[in-house]
Amino acid sequence: MTVLIASDLDRTLIYSSAALGLTMPDAVAPRLLCVEVHEHKPLSYMTERAAALLSRLTEDTVFVPTTTRTRKQYQRISLPGAQPRFAICANGGHLLVDGATDHDWRDQVTARLADECAPIEEIRAHLSATADPGWLRKERVAEDLFAYLVVERHLLPEDWVGELSVWAEARGWTVSLQGRKIYAVPKPLTKSAAVREVARRTGAEYIVTAGDSLLDADLLLAGDRGWRPGHGELAEAGWNAPHVEALPQQGVAAGEEILRRFRNANRDFRRTGKHDAAPVQALRAAPGRQAGPHGASPIAPLA
Repeated sequence: MTVLIASDLDRTLIYSSAALGLTMPDAVAPRLLCVEVHEHKPLSYMTERAAALLSRLTEDTVFVPTTTRTRKQYQRISLPGAQPRFAICANGGHLLVDGATDHDWRDQVTARLADECAPIEEIRAHLSATADPGWLRKERVAEDLFAYLVVERHLLPEDWVGELSVWAEARGWTVSLQGRKIYAVPKPLTKSAAVREVARRTGAEYIVTAGDSLLDADLLLAGDRGWRPGHGELAEAGWNAPHVEALPQQGVAAGEEILRRFRNANRDFRRTGKHDAAPVQALRAAPGRQAGPHGASPIAPLA
């Protein structure tokens, strides 16, 4: 019985210092393990209990880190446990197999985006023309697949992201605000499409997922069970699905709880060979569905 765990990383399993959410008294704060170093400085963490849970899960599941990070950004992370055979980067634009890029998958992605979306050059030009230097800090293109801005959130006009979303929608792109980053991503570029490919290659019988942002909604819909933390875009939007549980925990405590739920789901499925996935079988059978802020909408991801 193959259980596939596809999980977002940032603000789902791993957390920066600013996102830890350590609201408890210092004396009872959890011990933390650093899992990412950048420019010689610690950057991302998980609790030691979460690290132990993940180490055990990598022994008898197909654990697939599923992130919007570029390949270079992902490779800075050193997760506990066995090295994942598969990893999904650039929001599904790259599939890594044993650490190497699967070029067949990338070719499929490139062809689909060329057919269905406005070119990234048009998107980038619009971002540059409309972003205000007063609140814009950085402008980046990731893997020639999508663009993002780093902004001063408190200076960002309330209606700017909404106006950008309307403009991008007509060109086959979607917009997501995550912390200080504004992402512009082609609609067909989804984590769920890459997860389906990994499931096909591994023969996975049961898929469990987790994520916190609107870019994770399609990933959550592609699984048999899923969890989202009590923070993030999905929580703020009140997003839900029948098979996705909204956890009360926030910050690094949510990451630990998600891994605990993964452990329990894996244990229960291996013991009984059954799961409560009936509400979502139709969604998994129809790959042309991707989540909007409050449910599913007919946007076709990569098949």
